[in-house]
Amino acid sequence: MSAKSLAEDGGSSVDGHPVGAWAVMERFYAAEAAYVAAGGFGKASYADVAAYLDPDVVLHQAPGLPFTGTGAWRGHDGMERFLALFSEVWESMEFLAQEHWGDENTVVVQNRVRFRARATSREVDILIMQLITVRNGRMLECRPFYWDPQAVADACRPAAVADNSPRKPPHVGA
Repeated sequence: MSAKSLAEDGGSSVDGHPVGAWAVMERFYAAEAAYVAAGGFGKASYADVAAYLDPDVVLHQAPGLPFTGTGAWRGHDGMERFLALFSEVWESMEFLAQEHWGDENTVVVQNRVRFRARATSREVDILIMQLITVRNGRMLECRPFYWDPQAVADACRPAAVADNSPRKPPHVGA
């Protein structure tokens, strides 16, 4: 894979061949995790994340989670605000397992992610399904579905749970 050809066309092809939606998302997830680990807004470069986002990107978040805000985050500015809030909530995110189905323009991703909350240092191990649309090698739309949103919220509340062990999804494939 040629990094030069990815940079030249924004990630939509490698050596003139189309890059599928999953390949775009793999790069996005790596940039997102690095952004969060570096401390987010003011401490990390958003440009590394933005490289994988369409200018018209829309992220739809379900209400009730500590980082959902308005529920819909639009454009590069909206995604930067979302990631700033997200990185205030989480000090780390580790992708433990990923499965994906799709083609060049659409992918469904099952992520098993371990998050560590900044405020409590509690970890939560959660399944997240995402329906993602890609246009021209960049994420255009993302709809995440959290298997256990209460576990996510509890990990962020100082007095929510007595033990500090990660919550495991009820069923995780091998």
